[in-house]
Amino acid sequence: MADEKISMASIKEVLLHEVQPLERPPAAKVTVVGVGQVGMACAYSILQQGLIGELALVDCVEDKLKGELMDLQHGLAFTRPATIKASTDYAVTAGSHICVITAGCRQREGETRLSLVQRNVEIFSDIVPKLVKYSPHTLLLVVSNPVDVLTYVTWKLSGLPAERVIGSGTNLDSARFRFLLGEQLNLAPSNCHGWIVGEHGDSSVAVWSGVNVAGVTLSTLGPAAIEGELKWEEQIHRKVIESAYDIIKLKGYTSWAIGLSVMHIVQGALHNRRHVYALSTNCRGIHGIDADVFLSLPCVLGSHGITHVVKQNLNEVEVLQLQKSAKQLHEIQQSLKL
Repeated sequence: MADEKISMASIKEVLLHEVQPLERPPAAKVTVVGVGQVGMACAYSILQQGLIGELALVDCVEDKLKGELMDLQHGLAFTRPATIKASTDYAVTAGSHICVITAGCRQREGETRLSLVQRNVEIFSDIVPKLVKYSPHTLLLVVSNPVDVLTYVTWKLSGLPAERVIGSGTNLDSARFRFLLGEQLNLAPSNCHGWIVGEHGDSSVAVWSGVNVAGVTLSTLGPAAIEGELKWEEQIHRKVIESAYDIIKLKGYTSWAIGLSVMHIVQGALHNRRHVYALSTNCRGIHGIDADVFLSLPCVLGSHGITHVVKQNLNEVEVLQLQKSAKQLHEIQQSLKL
């Protein structure tokens, strides 16, 4: 029995990179900054799941904010008990366990996420210090695009440890990946296991070396097993990257899927479930990245933020792609005026 414990401990050390020790969660209050389409999809999804005792909404457009507040409050008879408050004053956010930041300029049709960055940095310079002032022990979850760079910006502006500043990253990209895999194989997405890592954007990395169904790694089946395998892989990854652009072109914005993704992340943190999510985090020292760059990797999420990063067995091509993605984002970070 002692030998078994030693063996399992060594496996844990090899598999997981510890970021901080595990702690118990405090009471649940969540703030959502920005009551646009994404912010309200997040707020509605969180409220519908009965995850919280209090929800605070913040925005600079007072009429829109009041309207969204009233609309949600009128539905409280159909949800678990909760208090909903809204204000343009950040004092309403005091004592938040998690602050979800969705505010910022909306991505325009045909515009890349990275081209949004400087327009949104100034907005974050106003938001982030106020959130930390009223909730110094909060977990900051950045959803606004470009999410990786803005998570880095939030970390710098907040003064919080990196493990408490996370981005929604490629959690949704990974869900899209699993959906498309399931569609191709005629299986439920929940039974198709695969990860998108790196940038939430055009330089994302599909970890094909780890894609599996019921423990069967597809890369071990051989090129003859799937007709036009390389083309199939390229098409699926391309669809993952282009999905948001297609939705924006068709309906003007994305909302429901990102709202559900954020809800799942918030749920995992509040309940301390120790789930693994593809979150944007500081990747320095992992996979040969030697700068403070925020990219998505599989992260273990606890009540006070990221506790571990899963050290995936990436192949050489995937490592090079991830490093290239990190280099591109680092160059953008260097050009920012904070």
